Amino acid sequence: MILVLFGPPGSGKGTQAKLLSERFKVPHISLGDLLREAVRDKTKVGKLAAKYLDKGLLVPDEVVNELARERYAKPDCQSGFILDGYPRTIAQAEFLGQVDKVIYLKIPLSEAIKRLSERRSCERC
Repeated sequence: MILVLFGPPGSGKGTQAKLLSERFKVPHISLGDLLREAVRDKTKVGKLAAKYLDKGLLVPDEVVNELARERYAKPDCQSGFILDGYPRTIAQAEFLGQVDKVIYLKIPLSEAIKRLSERRSCERC
């Protein structure tokens, strides 16, 4: 089973992906988390991604696709996986190929703003 969750920031993609991951016993793959880990760990893909992120640019599809491919090629993904934050472009969707289900989480803009505002933190506290 390959499941893709879409929705605006704050819509609950990560929360729902975690619950679905536990229910169906397949990994939750957050491309944002993978990207941050790759940059932090200075992997080959992470170093390449950092060049774009440091300039405030989007990471190209080829780089994101490679990161995704590396993750879903691992043994724990053989029975499927749940994607959060990927694919974001047509090229990424074509690279991924066929999926079983796509779920779009729709919430009002006011709710998204409220949820995202609650995530703020002070670096000094």
